[in-house]
Amino acid sequence: MVDRLANSEANSKRIAFVESCFGAAGQPLAIPGRVLIGEGILTKLCRKKPKTRQFFLFNDILVYGNILIQKKKYNKQHIIPLEGVTIDTVPDEGELRNGWLIKTPTKSFAVYAATATEKSEWMNHIGKCVNDLLQKSGKAPTGEHAAVWVPDSEATVCMRCQKVKFTPVSRRHHCRKCGLVVCGPCSEKKFLLPSQSSKPVRVCEFCYVQLMAGGVAPRSDSMSRPAATFSSSNLCWDEGSSSSSD
Repeated sequence: MVDRLANSEANSKRIAFVESCFGAAGQPLAIPGRVLIGEGILTKLCRKKPKTRQFFLFNDILVYGNILIQKKKYNKQHIIPLEGVTIDTVPDEGELRNGWLIKTPTKSFAVYAATATEKSEWMNHIGKCVNDLLQKSGKAPTGEHAAVWVPDSEATVCMRCQKVKFTPVSRRHHCRKCGLVVCGPCSEKKFLLPSQSSKPVRVCEFCYVQLMAGGVAPRSDSMSRPAATFSSSNLCWDEGSSSSSD
């Protein structure tokens, strides 16, 4: 079904419309074989607070951006190749419900849908696209991924030493390996994580020791999240791309 849609005029028009919504600052999205599977609004758990973002799922990439005018204008386009994506469900907690993790070697984050049904649809469609890509390429699933950053609001004190209290003077920092919120003294070291940067990046003292020893530092993926509220979703899938239609 995806192969048939790839050459359709309707698919070309839909992709062209998405390109126009991002304007000149966005990257071109139309390439041979690319199909727009679906789109919708998700709440992305950002460092400062949860924020609504417009997401577009293609058969090979996931694209999202800030909403300026719904269905008309977006900015700050982000493109994630699906071949390196792993998804994991997030347990419901308080007002943060219907979420899952989108994990990649360069960046990982949590997103939340408005309903359990929408969460299921998103995860099923993303999972199917990833599996199809891996089957075609013959590659194995990505084993390494960037840590999910703990939101600033979840830490009033350093999550490593448990002593330094964060103030306007004593700033919060994030360890790029484990994603925890740490103080300056606990994150003075840097280490080269090639999947995230071509230069050494900030890591906490604990992760630095683990990395130097060749060990694996714990991640923040399973840590609790702060309560939040978010807007309803506006979900739209291509009828021919449903995972249940195979």
